[in-house]
Amino acid sequence: MESAAGTARRPRLDSLTGARFIAAGLVFVCHLATGGFFAAGTAAADGLMSATKSAGTIGVSFFFVLSGFVLTWSVRPGDTYRGVLRRRLVKIFPNHVVTFALALLVYAAASTPLGTGLLNLLLLQAWSTDPTVFLSVNGASWSLSCELLFYALFPLLLVVINRIGAARLWWWAAGVVAAVMVLPVVAGLLPVDPAFPATGSWLDGVSIDRLWFVYIFPLTRLLEFALGMLMARIVLSGRWIRLAWPWAGLLAVAAYVLGLCTPMLYTVAAVTVVPLALLIAALAVSDAAGRGTALSGRLMRRLGEASFAFYLVHGIVIAYLGEHLVAAHGPLTTTESVLVSLLALAVSLALAFALYHAVEMPAVRRFSRRRPATATSAAGTAPTAVPARGETDSTPV
Repeated sequence: MESAAGTARRPRLDSLTGARFIAAGLVFVCHLATGGFFAAGTAAADGLMSATKSAGTIGVSFFFVLSGFVLTWSVRPGDTYRGVLRRRLVKIFPNHVVTFALALLVYAAASTPLGTGLLNLLLLQAWSTDPTVFLSVNGASWSLSCELLFYALFPLLLVVINRIGAARLWWWAAGVVAAVMVLPVVAGLLPVDPAFPATGSWLDGVSIDRLWFVYIFPLTRLLEFALGMLMARIVLSGRWIRLAWPWAGLLAVAAYVLGLCTPMLYTVAAVTVVPLALLIAALAVSDAAGRGTALSGRLMRRLGEASFAFYLVHGIVIAYLGEHLVAAHGPLTTTESVLVSLLALAVSLALAFALYHAVEMPAVRRFSRRRPATATSAAGTAPTAVPARGETDSTPV
């Protein structure tokens, strides 16, 4: 594919759909570690905290790269800039509004100022450097604030990326990777204080401004989205290096382990972005060739389809159980903590599938249908923002 025009229907990417749930699950276990289910100071709590330092960051980075890859992969002719935004907003906002209201009802109403609530509702919270704003209400929704920028810029970025010659795509990808890796160095120029207080987590003593710059700030996370777009063009233009997905998966695991040992600002994306980009491309290549993977089965597809809803509800479930079950009954034994964690998983999955079938899919079916293009955007023909039926979706956890 060298342009949006004339794009043929492309194969389903079932493995990437299944991989979405793995990424969402990593975010889930990361939040379990900080959810208070395991008594502070115990071997179980300390071990879980140590083992999940990379979990949330690698899960989010995976989805940012995936978004760029899938939107570029599923490009269609004849769409407009407005069509891009309409379809993506229809995908993310219904679930966001429902879980925003649920979070207010469960725990956030009394502690959320009106202005902060409005920023969160409009998905503008990630532009604030204040953690009480960017993690407000349903804290997980900060990543949607980044995705909103990605969707707004995607048609414009596609025009630029489509003009890159196939022989130079890897060089451009390397340049974007270099920019991601230098972000922690640039962040070092920001003030050390204020810093996160010591609570026994991986954020103890980390500068709030520096972490915001590398982890929350939408413009810096745009680099991972652009890398995903470049990887899609590399695959579609026949420039893939033929790295098999199991080897790419091993590289991702190694990067996860490395992230446990690096300073937090490097764990965020610098040490994991290359393996993630390679893994996403390798899974797509396998699916496109009709080979499938361990992630493309029916169960993983179904879990992956509900992963966006799972991401948005799981933090609310953990907060509710932490306040009404764990805090009310005092420190739990390790066995009790594991059982409560499994309960949180089961409830989160149940709510996720309910949200997916009752809110997300009805909204998509009602408002995301293709309509005959009546005009073209200033950027030229824009890509379809929602993949055709059967293709993986790019919405983040």
